[in-house]
Amino acid sequence: MPERIVVTPRSAHGHPAVDRLRAAGYEVVFPAPGAVPTPEQLQDALAGSVGYLAGVEPVPAALLRAAPRLRAISRNGTGADAIDLVTAEQLGVRVLRAPAANAQGVAELTIGLMLAAARSLPFAAASIRAGEWGRREGVELSGRRLGLVGAGQIGRRVARVALALGMSVRAFDAYPDASFRPEGDFAFAPLDEVLSGADVLSLHAPPADKPVIDGPALAALPAGAILVNTARASLVDEAAVLAALDAGRLRAYATDVYAVEPPGVTALTAHPAVIGTAHIGGYTRESIERALSAAVDNLIDALDSDRERSGDD
Repeated sequence: MPERIVVTPRSAHGHPAVDRLRAAGYEVVFPAPGAVPTPEQLQDALAGSVGYLAGVEPVPAALLRAAPRLRAISRNGTGADAIDLVTAEQLGVRVLRAPAANAQGVAELTIGLMLAAARSLPFAAASIRAGEWGRREGVELSGRRLGLVGAGQIGRRVARVALALGMSVRAFDAYPDASFRPEGDFAFAPLDEVLSGADVLSLHAPPADKPVIDGPALAALPAGAILVNTARASLVDEAAVLAALDAGRLRAYATDVYAVEPPGVTALTAHPAVIGTAHIGGYTRESIERALSAAVDNLIDALDSDRERSGDD
């Protein structure tokens, strides 16, 4: 009887990349085809499985312990903060990622949100849809400074486009890549310098134990700055952002990520200066294709290498 792999990303159901799992000799199980599985559905499916091609659903310690045969989890993206990584390591379950697969999609969304915030595009479109002629004075990005918190695959793409728009860019990164020298006014800088000069601040850092953008960080930004978050909700103190918006210190907050997803209607999501999208950064045809293909290949490689080691033993 073939070993079982559980597949949960909605985009994977019916996708030809999944056929490679079957061709490699594995049984493929979809606990909730085309939908996010419930914890109960997922636990039942994983109970006898060796592999798990995971979506965005939480993978807590209890779920991992209930899957004694599980050897590898492959994410169709970069983030793995929904997985209890400590428990996975303790149990010997490898956690695999698809780095940079969605970088272009997230970078393009970031630029789109910057432009939408600078020109109040959601307000303008809603006004016309309502038969009105609402206009708000915008700001041009050319000649302004973009601050980046995180300059990895996504941040570097955003920097290049911002420079092409005529912006200057200052980036803070815990491990700056000295080989990144794009044409234009770009430099790595300490976080306080990035914050103090950022007309637009865009976040592209990994998850944080505590917010990087809190009250003091927001106070350090120039008045009327735009904050864009397509990274992780944990990077931002949402209460502090709401206070800055209410006080007029921030022109806009554009976000694709939330502490709870979906967030429902909150004081922040309903604020007129907030532009919210439904975690769509990597939700492009091209990003899905790259991420799913990489996740499938990573999972096959990991499980096949385990098979080979077992055979050697």
